[in-house]
This record gives sequence, structure tokens and C-alpha cells, in this order.
Amino acid sequence: MGKAEKPEKLAEKLRRIRFKLGLSQTEMAEALERHGMKLYRSYISFYENDIRVPPFLVVLAYAKLVKIPSDVLIDDKRDLPKGF
Repeated sequence: MGKAEKPEKLAEKLRRIRFKLGLSQTEMAEALERHGMKLYRSYISFYENDIRVPPFLVVLAYAKLVKIPSDVLIDDKRDLPKGF
């Protein structure tokens, strides 16, 4: 069984979400905490710079925060809605 591929556009999508919301990385971590994810600013940096792939529950928290389906973030063939 091979290693699962990571979404190539995920880091960019997460960064675009934060920029659209006008939040710093620290503020983004705080916003995600309100959706049940205890994260540090450094985690946001790792995810946005494609150093680490966020766990599924973190991706789900991002999706809930901006009210989009989580598959939009995961599927490289789908783009964020207009305005992001």
C-alpha cells in the first residue's frame, strides 16, 4: 500500500482563506479554536507554507469557518468560491 498523495493546492487555499478574512496567523489560530481546534500560530505557518499537511479535522474547521464544503479544500480540481 503506497503513501497517500497530498493535495498540491491545499496550502495556497488555506493562505487565501486567511488573507480574505484579513487575519494574522495568530488570529487565524484563534478563529479555528472557536471551531474546536487548538492550534498555535506556527501550525498555521506550517500548513500555509506546505511544510505539514493539516489533519482532516483542521481542514474541516477551515471549511466550517468560511462555510464551504471541505472537499473544495482537498480536491485540487476544485477552486475556492469567487472572492477568495
